[in-house]
Amino acid sequence: MKIAVLDDYLGYSDRYADWGDLGGDVTVFHAPIPAAELAATLAPYDVLCVMRERTPLPADLIAALPNLRLIVTTGMRNLSIDMEVARARGITVCGTASRAAATAQLAMTLILVASRNLVGNLNSLARGGWQVDAGRDLEGLTLGLIGLGRLGADVAALARPFGVKMVAWSQNLTDARAAEVGVARAESLEALLAMADVASIHLVLSERTTGLIGAAELAQMKPDASLVNTSRAPIIDRDALLTALREGRLANAAIDVFDEEPLPGDSAWRDADLIAAGKLIATPHVGYGALATYERMYRETAECVRAFAAGAPLRVIG
Repeated sequence: MKIAVLDDYLGYSDRYADWGDLGGDVTVFHAPIPAAELAATLAPYDVLCVMRERTPLPADLIAALPNLRLIVTTGMRNLSIDMEVARARGITVCGTASRAAATAQLAMTLILVASRNLVGNLNSLARGGWQVDAGRDLEGLTLGLIGLGRLGADVAALARPFGVKMVAWSQNLTDARAAEVGVARAESLEALLAMADVASIHLVLSERTTGLIGAAELAQMKPDASLVNTSRAPIIDRDALLTALREGRLANAAIDVFDEEPLPGDSAWRDADLIAAGKLIATPHVGYGALATYERMYRETAECVRAFAAGAPLRVIG
């Protein structure tokens, strides 16, 4: 089999995946393949191993890959794969286990960094200065959790020892679920944003959540509040958020996810003034990417390919 490992930015598949007994031809792509070159580049391969949604596999691309027999995605959920077309073609789609802990821990880290204005102080020190803003500790502040599924609940557990008051909201959140996690339930998104000193997003991207937080919602937030997003970029209106930051209507925002990744050099998210002032804390989608996560994902990716070659696919999706 000809096997392509896509978007291994850091070279960890070489470290963690054991391809040795597959007898196949494994090619690792460390950089993203330009969209215009995807079909021609991937056409020879029988197996595609994809890292999350870094390279989407829509219907037209799958149709252009005549040899494709197996897709292995890291994680058991990947909305960027056209599963209906894959099934119709008889292509097996398998997934690996994932780890929620790394993303929740990054969210908690960003909450702390944003609240204490650590980036603004670090940048001042690097420029030869000293303290610029003490920031706030979390005790007594209100943390608003937008989404209270597995990740939202994990963040709640991490935040609780800091003495925050917690409130949560989502379209489907019930009083019973809020009570189970030990947080209050807000009646509306607007109500949560109005009371939150820090708002952290933990929602799945869907038609209902795309553009959920725009100019009107940001206007509900306190001018000294922070907004954290380790979920999906389209949930927030980027331009509305950057405008709010530039106009001082929000203390800062910590963002780990972007509409286009890797982030282009000329992206509006690379606003040097906002970053230097600590008003924009931008991390390159590292939420899930702790070493233990990569180790498990790439090890199980190779296991899925091995099982497929033996005629007994593992962790089939759909």
